[in-house]
Amino acid sequence: MASSAEASFAVGVDLGGTKIETALVAANGDIAEKQRTPTEAKQGPDHVVETIVSVVKTHYLRDTRRPIVAVGIGVAGQVDPESGVVRQAPNLDWRDFPIRERLQAALGLPISVLNDVQAITYGECRRGGGQGVKDLVCLFAGTGVGGGIVIDGELVRGSSGNAGEFGHMTIEIEGLPCTCGNRGCIETFVGGWAIAERARRRVNADPAAGAALLRLAGGNLEALSAAIVGQAAAQGDALGKELVEETGTALGVGLAAIANALNPKLLIVGGGVVEGLPGLIEIAERELRRRALAAALQPLRLVRSALGADAGVIGSALFALEAARGRRPQSAKP
Repeated sequence: MASSAEASFAVGVDLGGTKIETALVAANGDIAEKQRTPTEAKQGPDHVVETIVSVVKTHYLRDTRRPIVAVGIGVAGQVDPESGVVRQAPNLDWRDFPIRERLQAALGLPISVLNDVQAITYGECRRGGGQGVKDLVCLFAGTGVGGGIVIDGELVRGSSGNAGEFGHMTIEIEGLPCTCGNRGCIETFVGGWAIAERARRRVNADPAAGAALLRLAGGNLEALSAAIVGQAAAQGDALGKELVEETGTALGVGLAAIANALNPKLLIVGGGVVEGLPGLIEIAERELRRRALAAALQPLRLVRSALGADAGVIGSALFALEAARGRRPQSAKP
C-alpha cells in the first residue's frame, strides 16, 4: 500500500503571457489531469489569480480521492525566492505582485513560486532527461530565452531568485537592443522575436532572396515569425537556412560560455525555437565544441528536453510537493 506521501498530489501551474497550463501531478511525476486556460493578462493580475483559483477549485480540489497538498507555479518573470513576489513579468505586465500570498489566501494550501524555466529545470532534473545527473543546465528558447542551473543536485536560484538568466548574457558588445534594455544578448539572436526581426530586415534589404519567406507569410512582412523561418529552411530556402545557421551559431557561443563557467555534465535545450528550426541543435553543438575548453567538454552531453511542454507543470508541482513535505525547497535531490 502506498504511503500518504507517495499517494499525495500537487497542482502545477505554468503561467505564461497568453495561456495558463495546469496539471494534477503525482509524487512520481505522472500527470493525472491537465487543463489549459487563456491568461487574459490585459485584465490585470487580480483576474489572472481568480482564473487560477477557479481552475484549481473546479478541476482538482473537488476529487477527495486524490489529496492535494500544495500548488506550485512557474511564472515567466523574475521571482523573489523568499516572498514569492513576482518582481517583474514583462509578458504579464506585472511588477511587485504578491502572487504567493494571494493564492495561499484563496486556496488555503502551501504555494511555491519559481521562475518558469527554473520550474522546467526542476522537472527535467527530477523526472526528465536529467534524472541521476548532479550537475546540469537547462536552456529554453521560445519568444524569449531563459535557463536553470542544478549544481551538486541542487536547484540554484541565486540571491534574488534570478540565477539562469542566460538569455541576457552579452555575446556581442555593440549588438542589437534587447527587451531587457541591454545590447547584444543571446536573446537578440535566439529569441523568437529576434529571429523574426532579423528575417524582416533581410527580406526588406533583399526582396528577391526573401521571396520564399514572404510567400509563406502570406505576403505580410509583419507576419514573419521564427516558425516561418524554420518552415522555409526545411523547404531548402537559402535565406531560411542562413538564418537558422546564424541562430544555431549564436546559441552555440552561449552554450560554450555556460559550459566553461559552470562545467555541467549535461546541457538540456528545448522550447519552441529549438523544436521549430531544423538542425539547430546540431549547429549549436558544433559551435559549442569548437569554442569551449577541452576540460569542460570532456564530460559534457547536449540533449533535447525529455518532458517537452509538460516540464513546467511537472517541475513546479514536484517543487511544491517537496516543500510541503518539509524538505528544503531549493533542493533538487531525489
